[in-house]
Amino acid sequence: MQLKKLLPLGVAAATLLPMVAFGQDEGPAAGTDASSDSIFIFNSLLFLIGGFLVMWMAAGFSMLEAGLVRSKNVTMQLTKNIALFSLAAIMYYLIGYNLMYPLGNWSIGTDETGGYLGAFGVAVLEAVGVGRDAADDYGYASTGSDFFFQLMFCATTASIVSGTLAERIKLWPFLIFTIILTGFIYPIQASWKWGGGFLDSQFGFLDFAGSTVVHSVGGWAALAGALILGPRLGKYVDGKVTAFPGSNLTLATLGTFILWLGWFGFNGGSQLAMGTVGDVADVSRIFSNTNTAAAGGAIAALILTQIVYKKVDLTMVLNGALAGLVSITAEPLTPSLGAATIIGAIGGVIVVFTVPLLDKLKIDDVVGAIPVHLFAGIWGTIAVIFTNSDATFGGQIISIIIVGIFAFVVSAIIWFVLKAIMGLRVSEEDEMMGLDKAELGMEAYPEFTS
Repeated sequence: MQLKKLLPLGVAAATLLPMVAFGQDEGPAAGTDASSDSIFIFNSLLFLIGGFLVMWMAAGFSMLEAGLVRSKNVTMQLTKNIALFSLAAIMYYLIGYNLMYPLGNWSIGTDETGGYLGAFGVAVLEAVGVGRDAADDYGYASTGSDFFFQLMFCATTASIVSGTLAERIKLWPFLIFTIILTGFIYPIQASWKWGGGFLDSQFGFLDFAGSTVVHSVGGWAALAGALILGPRLGKYVDGKVTAFPGSNLTLATLGTFILWLGWFGFNGGSQLAMGTVGDVADVSRIFSNTNTAAAGGAIAALILTQIVYKKVDLTMVLNGALAGLVSITAEPLTPSLGAATIIGAIGGVIVVFTVPLLDKLKIDDVVGAIPVHLFAGIWGTIAVIFTNSDATFGGQIISIIIVGIFAFVVSAIIWFVLKAIMGLRVSEEDEMMGLDKAELGMEAYPEFTS
């Protein structure tokens, strides 16, 4: 089974596979010589290395959230993160993979006219010890490496939602939402672009590694949940915003650096090919642009908070770096280092101005995930038009709108249903006590909180 993702144009990539902007059709007929083996091996290796780097981002999200919530809610955030990652792994196997990559077997639509709903069925790997003649796609990569790599993107989407809704949501409604998000919402909209669906065929939508497909979708789901769940007790009183400092900025900083590291797999692996000199050169270019965009976002937030607040705000700097990473994710290949730095820096600026904007609107986002992943994700998707001549303003904007409406509306419906059936929020007493004790009966720092 071959991944059908859209790749930005690259001369080397085009010589390897007839791809179109992060979306692959059937690869060329492969030979049976050692050079063809090398292409298969190195492509698979890229997916595996990229995949475990993206998997490590789960640790980054865990540490970031553990550091930015109050001490009485740390264990809950850690529990949610390991649970959501595990649920994503199972749901992507049972439903998500084939729903996202139907390989022409669309339930609604076709490759020619543009698919809307993919195929239903469990993921199936190649046989043990498979040879050249029996590999699912000998001209491309192993199915297992493809599945593993793509699963990590699905899990990342769910991680984005966790931090926004921290400190007041019940565990089990959140996990049920995670099942629906990773099994249906994420794969369906991702198929519209990376599975050869209608956003690709009809609008020429470009999103290299998922500023919209991954990050904005997680942001829209988080925004819907935050609106329906409401703010934490005491956050907004008499027109004033009460700051709830995080428990451990050391962990938050560690989490940011882990995410920064994992992003090299996120973006670099999305080249989807490492079988030629040009492919490897492009991967290295992606690494460099990804890194400098994060740096640009961090420095922009550092300088701007000094100007606006007269003191540097570390949490803003951390989120500025992450916003820079999200911003460059839609197109990390074609920009120059200078352009990538500017794209990332604008992401950092967006964070500094949109975090207080959400507070003015009384939308309580505990870790700043909506500014980082939704707002910077939208910016990054639009920014593609400045460095990739194949992108069109109309194609990018309409795709952002379509994905946004789908993700937000469906998420809102699910949150409303969960609220009606089992409730979303813990009681006021439990929220004051902290979710660690109230929901789990254990604390991350018992010596200090007892």
